[in-house]
Amino acid sequence: MAMVTVNLRAVTSWVGIARLFAIVLSCLAFSLVASTWPYKNSYWTWCMFTWCFCFAVTLVVLLLELLELYPKLPISWDDFTSAFSMLAALMVFTTSVVYPSTSIGSPCSSHCAEKAVATTASCLCFLAYAVEVGLTRAKPGDISSFLSTVPGLLKVFEVYVACLIFSLLDNYPLVPGLQWCVAVYSICFIITFLIIIFTIGRCLAYIPCPLEQMLVGYSALALVMYITATVLWPYYNFKDTKRPNTCNSDCAWNKHLGVTFLTIFNLIAYLVDLIYSTRMVFIRTPS
Repeated sequence: MAMVTVNLRAVTSWVGIARLFAIVLSCLAFSLVASTWPYKNSYWTWCMFTWCFCFAVTLVVLLLELLELYPKLPISWDDFTSAFSMLAALMVFTTSVVYPSTSIGSPCSSHCAEKAVATTASCLCFLAYAVEVGLTRAKPGDISSFLSTVPGLLKVFEVYVACLIFSLLDNYPLVPGLQWCVAVYSICFIITFLIIIFTIGRCLAYIPCPLEQMLVGYSALALVMYITATVLWPYYNFKDTKRPNTCNSDCAWNKHLGVTFLTIFNLIAYLVDLIYSTRMVFIRTPS
């Protein structure tokens, strides 16, 4: 009969402790918010999904490492955990901003204590995932786990920001310049997402071309494409257009402004990605 091995370092190491904190804090956040059940909208749903998703996946990761079952999975475990911790940090950070800004009024009308504690728990949960990202990030010169390197973590960031952009894309003028911007967001999202999936699935080795040089070339191409989007998107959306006097969170003008800032964020991410990727591939540190 097969014996189950228990690896206590999964919960006693600094990474394990950070994951335990993330599990407890995310559970606390969604439990408190669930107690304010009468308050529901799309933002509420997103926040609940984020906390529940991060809680569930982190718990599974911790159990698989505790019982040492992860080597049986046909994936690159280090790449998967690095990508997930980065994604969880980004999701929880967004939720820690969205939840209080959309559910806690000024002044607060109901369930104020629960909402305040849930917000605090969410912020601390973000810190727990950020600590995990910092602890698992590859050291300079170590590329055994690509998604734990700076370019790998940036690719998770780029995909997440692209998802935020897609959530804000509505009611924009159907002109060629803006259609090109949407094409830029879509093409870069698809390619970057495939790079992450192929890395986790250990499929990149089957690509019949110099992989590292290809990634550098793609980062350069994506940077150029995002430069054009950074110029064209605000030009066509805000040319001869003023912000309406009554403009709430669902206002198209505000959403277009949000896409503009997110485009700039991704432009910076692709620039840093290109710099780090070029250093890793073409500038070797002498051993």
